[in-house]
Amino acid sequence: EVQLVESGGGSVQAGGSLTLSCVAARSIFGTHCTAWFRQEPDKAREGVAAIDRDGSTKYSGSVQGRFTVSRDSSKNTLYLQMNGLKPEDTAMYYCAAWDCSWTNTEHWERVALRPAAYLSWGQGTQVTVSS
Repeated sequence: EVQLVESGGGSVQAGGSLTLSCVAARSIFGTHCTAWFRQEPDKAREGVAAIDRDGSTKYSGSVQGRFTVSRDSSKNTLYLQMNGLKPEDTAMYYCAAWDCSWTNTEHWERVALRPAAYLSWGQGTQVTVSS
């Protein structure tokens, strides 16, 4: 549906910071809800942070207070600022999007961190945190 390209991953020591970027091929933030997910080998994909069309955000408990999701509509870019990184944050990180223009806030709150809600996915960027 929408082409997404992530960048910004890398290797850092525990306590360090990284900022991931996700560029959309076209303007989507007015109609699409977007999010960041992560996945370790042989584990389920986990919702990390989401942002709806109005700018409301939602975070998983494991990253609340350390990660910040934001977007720049002029650049069609979604960001994930990650501070205080821990070894358990090591994973492949993906951005995702879905057309949520027909939904309400209550529905978004329920599905924002669920992979099944999203139709468009990037290819992923690896984040490795060493202790």
